[in-house]
Amino acid sequence: MVLIADGGSTKCDWILMDRDGKQLLKTRTKGLNPAVFEAEMLENRLDENADLEKIKDSVEYVHFYGAGAGTKTPRKVLQEILANHFINAKEVIVEEDLLAAVRAATTEPGIVCILGTGSNSCYYDGESVHMAVASLGYTLMDEASGNYFGKRLIRDYFYKKMPEKLADAFEKRFNLDPDEIKTNLYKRDNPNTYLASFAEFIFTNPINNYFYKLIEEGVLNFLEHRVLCFPEAQKVPIHFIGSIAHFSKEIIQDCMRPYNLHLGNIVRRPIDGLIEYYRKEVIPNLK
Repeated sequence: MVLIADGGSTKCDWILMDRDGKQLLKTRTKGLNPAVFEAEMLENRLDENADLEKIKDSVEYVHFYGAGAGTKTPRKVLQEILANHFINAKEVIVEEDLLAAVRAATTEPGIVCILGTGSNSCYYDGESVHMAVASLGYTLMDEASGNYFGKRLIRDYFYKKMPEKLADAFEKRFNLDPDEIKTNLYKRDNPNTYLASFAEFIFTNPINNYFYKLIEEGVLNFLEHRVLCFPEAQKVPIHFIGSIAHFSKEIIQDCMRPYNLHLGNIVRRPIDGLIEYYRKEVIPNLK
C-alpha cells in the first residue's frame, strides 16, 4: 500500500492507495512543517491520528510532500520521523510541497505557484523543477499568502486604516488584545499559522473595495517577485495551488493582464491532483 501526503504548516492531507490505485483511506493531521515545528511536535501530531495508527504497520511506501522540506536538514528530520512511525515501509520519501503542486497542476512546462498559509513558486520545464528565489519564510517573504494577509489585516486594524464597519466585525471575531497577539507571535508555536487564521476574514465576507485592494497589492507583489523573476513567465501558463488562489481567481486574472501573463490551472487542494498523478505515473511502476 502507498501512503501519500501533502502538508503545510496548518494541515496535512493523507491518502492511502492500494497497488490498483484504489483509494482506501483519506485523513488529515495538523501541519507537519519540519522547518517550523520541533521533532517532538511532529511525532505527536502523527500519533494523534487514529486512522494512521490503524494502518501504520501495513504501509509499504510513504511519499510525503510538504512545506519546510525544501532544505536538507528539516527534510532529513521528517524522513527519520516517518520511517520510525511507519516501521515496515520499504521506502520513505520526503519532498517539498512545490513538487506536489507541480504534479497536481500540470504535466507540461509552466510556472507553478503556491498561495496557502505561505507562498512559493517554481518553473517546471516538463521534467525538472527550477527555483529562481530561495524561500525564506513568513517573516521575510510569503507575499500574497495567508500569513501575509493576516499580518496586513492586523496592522490595518491597529493603524485605523480598516473601514470602520469592517473593523467592528474584525474585533468581534478575533481576540485583538495586544498582549494576546504578541504572545502568539513571539512565545507560542507556529506564528505563521496564527497570522494566516486572520486571513479567513477576507474570504468569508463579500469582496469589497478594501479587500480587493488588499488582495491586489499582495498578488502584484507576488507576481513581481515570484513570477516575473522567471524568463519564461510570458511564454508558459502560470498555475496556482491553494485556498488563497482559489478564492482570489478573478483578482489574480486582473493583476496578470497588464503583464501579458496567461493563467493556467487553479487547484484548491493539491492532494486531489496527486491522486490522479499516482494512479497514472507512480503506482504502475512500483516494484
